[in-house]
Amino acid sequence: MATSRRLRAFKRWMASRGFEVSDGLEFVDDPENGIAVRALRLLKEGDVVARIPKDACLTVKTSGARQMIEDADLAGNLGVAVALMYERSLGEESPWTGYLQLLPHQECLPLVWTLNEVNELLSGTELHKTVQEDKALMYEDWKENILPVLDFAPSKLNPKFFGVEEYFAARSLVASRSFEIDDYHGFGMVPLADLFNHKTDAEDVHFTAVSSNYESDNDVDGNECVTDEELAENSSIDETELGTALIGKCSGSNLESSSVVGDDPSMLEMIMIKNVSIGAEVFNTYGSMGNAALLHRYGFTEQDNCYDIVNIDLELVLQWCSSLFSARYARARVSLWRRLGYSACVSQNSEYFEISSNGEPQTELLMLLYIILLSEDAHHKLDISVSIAGNIHESSETSLSGDCNILTKKTYDMSRKSLLTRKVCGALLSVADMRESLYGLNSIEDDIETLGRCDCVRERKLFHSLVLRVGERKILEKLRNFAAQPFRTGKRNSARKKMKSRRK
Repeated sequence: MATSRRLRAFKRWMASRGFEVSDGLEFVDDPENGIAVRALRLLKEGDVVARIPKDACLTVKTSGARQMIEDADLAGNLGVAVALMYERSLGEESPWTGYLQLLPHQECLPLVWTLNEVNELLSGTELHKTVQEDKALMYEDWKENILPVLDFAPSKLNPKFFGVEEYFAARSLVASRSFEIDDYHGFGMVPLADLFNHKTDAEDVHFTAVSSNYESDNDVDGNECVTDEELAENSSIDETELGTALIGKCSGSNLESSSVVGDDPSMLEMIMIKNVSIGAEVFNTYGSMGNAALLHRYGFTEQDNCYDIVNIDLELVLQWCSSLFSARYARARVSLWRRLGYSACVSQNSEYFEISSNGEPQTELLMLLYIILLSEDAHHKLDISVSIAGNIHESSETSLSGDCNILTKKTYDMSRKSLLTRKVCGALLSVADMRESLYGLNSIEDDIETLGRCDCVRERKLFHSLVLRVGERKILEKLRNFAAQPFRTGKRNSARKKMKSRRK
């Protein structure tokens, strides 16, 4: 397969910066699906297939905008995004031009979708509120941090490369492509490492940052860090030299000997962790993530993702409670639940309960529903007992009878089954229906049908949002089955008893 022009430019750039790349790797440039890495021969576990100089990574420390960024006290992803925008503004003069021309303008993360697209495609999903908040916070970041830099920065800065759209584009690339390099460099863009596509639970190659005991002249603080080397001039290689200059020392299955070069703190390594056969794609992994996390950070999803979850907000549970009981009643029951030592998950000032991929709810949700549905007499007795004994989980002496006994520490581990009363299961079904209603009028069957007709390349946003929606709605179906199971078991048992009585 012929190598594209942009890949040839990238390979020349890598050679000029001291990259070492195995001749067993092939870079495939698909106009529709982007770049993938394939094995040209059998790659074996333990093979070091690439070594990447740290000074070739685009970080705050290596960027020509370092002083400007540090003077403005910009750090983390914000600092890396400014470094990326700055290098892009330099065009051909940037030391990273051979790498930057390979990057898309932006990744197709929900962060860079329009608000209309976010509201239409992500409504009801785990990402809807999160992306709305992200966009608002990112805009504030740009206004409070980037605009002042333009006001005080040298006149050579081109404002069109630092606008709000350019900032969002840079943040999408940093979010989806950056790696943690070491304590000194922090996070940054790592050329070559970001070309390997992700596959959940199917990692072939592992990105390794070598620790260092060196200290830079400017950052002697006792932490492990890397010498702050000045960026070398980006040497040029003529097109005709490409075949001999690209790989350098990188022929052979394992480059040279990783035992020697592996101790070099100025280099990063890509190491095979399993065998990959000829012609197969070589995958990295970004971790074990559900589709909400994958779409949020990387702009894609995986069908039938076993790490999918659905969150049910505490606020939604309180809405269900308020439809049956008074606000005072609800406050009292939630207060008792908290005093018993239970709590929901917390993220960005929002409390929620997780529903696992198999449809099972958190025990904390079952506990809350159980307490909400306690009779007044049982609630009163439990309330008095907790007031006397303090946190019930801290007192093994607490003895309660009837419904309240399952909330003691002694029986906590075996209490899930006891919590699934007819009332609690009915409440789970109601809460599941309320959560389902957030997706709008289309049924899950409608979504599945639309997904089946969708082109994953030309309709990328619609496709991945539908994969997310369908996955979440399938979990809600499993939650309903979970809630209905005790009823079905009860019916079968009662039928068996009737059959036995007839035989007698």
